[in-house]
Amino acid sequence: MGVHQWARQAIEQSLQGVEAQGFDQVMALRALLSAVIERNRAARSAVDLAAELQFLADNLDDERDYSFMRP
Repeated sequence: MGVHQWARQAIEQSLQGVEAQGFDQVMALRALLSAVIERNRAARSAVDLAAELQFLADNLDDERDYSFMRP
């Protein structure tokens, strides 16, 4: 199992616990994101983390065709 698959499984397990607690899934995901960013700030520079977050935000659209992906 790769680290990305492990992370997806960890989130799925966490979300099952969220539902059992009666919390809203969107709010739980926002809280998880905030906690992950907080932990990342302890290990990485703010500039590095901001660049990664900006890249992820810029690439949210699954329908968008990126020129670097074309054959």
